[in-house]
Amino acid sequence: MIPLATGIVSSVAADLGVSALQGITGKSTLTPKVDGPSFSEVLGQLTTDAVDTLKSSEATSIAAVQGKASVQQVVDQVMTAERTLQTAIAVRDKAVGAYQEISRMTI
Repeated sequence: MIPLATGIVSSVAADLGVSALQGITGKSTLTPKVDGPSFSEVLGQLTTDAVDTLKSSEATSIAAVQGKASVQQVVDQVMTAERTLQTAIAVRDKAVGAYQEISRMTI
């Protein structure tokens, strides 16, 4: 390795908190720092929000049948529920596709 490249690797490694030799030996003890919620928590929250949106839309539709909500409110809620459902289906399709890709990998 050229001394300049070694200096660059060392400075980048120092910024990451890793020894430059770890990159050469292939042994790394670098663990990512996660400040936010986990992936499963995010999916759980999205699912809860989607169910709440669908329930709200249903409640607005029932209120309209009883004469307590306007047609505009019903249309807005139904459109929101439709977008939420389409998003949930798209996320599901991506998750299934990712699982299928992983299952095709050779070990």
